[in-house]
Amino acid sequence: MSKFGSIFLSCIFFLAPHLSGASGEIPPIPAAWTAQNSVEYALAHSPDGRIALQRMDMATADLTLARGGYYPQVDISAAYGQTNNPMYSFGNILNQGVFTPGMDFNSPGRTDNTTIRMGMEYRFYNGGRDQASVEAAEAEYAFTGMEREEVFSRLAFEVVRSYHAMVQARDMLEARKASVDAIRASLRVATARFNAGDLLKADLLNLEVEESSGCENLILAEHQLELSQKIFLNLLGLKEGSVVLDTSDGYQPHLPEKLSYSQRPELKKLIYAEESAKAKLRVARGARLPTVDGFASYQYDKGFIIDGNGDSWMAGVKVNYRLFDGNRTGAAVAKCMAELASVQAQREKLELGLDLEVKRADLNHRQVIQRLQVTKKMVEQAEESARLSRTRFKEGVILSSELIDVEMRLTDARVRHSVANAEIHVAKADLRRAMGLAQFEENPGKKEDTREKPE
Repeated sequence: MSKFGSIFLSCIFFLAPHLSGASGEIPPIPAAWTAQNSVEYALAHSPDGRIALQRMDMATADLTLARGGYYPQVDISAAYGQTNNPMYSFGNILNQGVFTPGMDFNSPGRTDNTTIRMGMEYRFYNGGRDQASVEAAEAEYAFTGMEREEVFSRLAFEVVRSYHAMVQARDMLEARKASVDAIRASLRVATARFNAGDLLKADLLNLEVEESSGCENLILAEHQLELSQKIFLNLLGLKEGSVVLDTSDGYQPHLPEKLSYSQRPELKKLIYAEESAKAKLRVARGARLPTVDGFASYQYDKGFIIDGNGDSWMAGVKVNYRLFDGNRTGAAVAKCMAELASVQAQREKLELGLDLEVKRADLNHRQVIQRLQVTKKMVEQAEESARLSRTRFKEGVILSSELIDVEMRLTDARVRHSVANAEIHVAKADLRRAMGLAQFEENPGKKEDTREKPE
């Protein structure tokens, strides 16, 4: 097996645990969505995945075409004809074995002939172009597999981000509801105090305005949750449906200690593209070398007019060397060399970008961890402050404006904590994507690609 054969097999081995839905089977819609089953369903149901699958089928066909050069070309033909042309008639007589002395060569007469011929040709050597073509096709098949992996990597990350956007929208909605409930509770206290003559009208109006503002924010939060659900369903390839979230699994994907982008499909794509370009360069250079072909044929001839028949065979070897082709080979070599240099430059540029992307994702992940700790403490402090302020307002110690400020700080702290809690999951997913890792190490619902693969 060539070195590209081993590359190709390792590519398939790499793809199998990361791809989902390759067999064409779509998992059923679960009763409740988790981040993991959302990714699994999206990868199986995504139109992008099916498009990538068709591209892999095309690459498989290209590989089969390239391997066709290893096999002989065999053909069979049959023909029937009549003639009185002296040359062809005399040839028919000879082929049918009915020549007799004294025959007039200039006018052998009218003859017919049924010819059945089987021939075979095989190219023993063509400058290594067949092998190089196969290696190029193998690299391009692996390239196509990495394209599919790249699509799935982006889709999986977007699903995880959309899922946690819904969680964040749900938590924000709960925070807005809690804020409105707290203001309404304080408003009932304020109404009782106002009726008792213990509160100014302005303070009561302040709380009523704050209640209206809270209701507006609640409406916006409900709309944001509905919109995030629509985006989530769209990523899954669903036009409509109810979205029930299950965040109780608490699954936390592992992050390696060492940062690396070596597993990124984008990088592997260019590695395979470089190998393909090198193989194509060998194909172009092979045109400068001679070709050696072997051929053999068997022919049977049958005539009905003169009632004769006969058979014959032919075999031989042919060597061909093109002395001048109008500089076409030189131009093809120059083009392949330029393509190879271009791919190598693209790889260098990509590695710089991927390195920056990994470091940026890692920095963002560490920053969000710190924010989560800070916002958690903020919520605890704001909840205690709000509890004390409500008691003091009920006792008439503070004004409604002070209570409103405290309630707003509590709501703001809850919203900040909700955002940080969602972003910690998204940051971790983004770091795994930047490192070329699957979003989930284990996925029992996934199935290997059961399509027939080139050997």
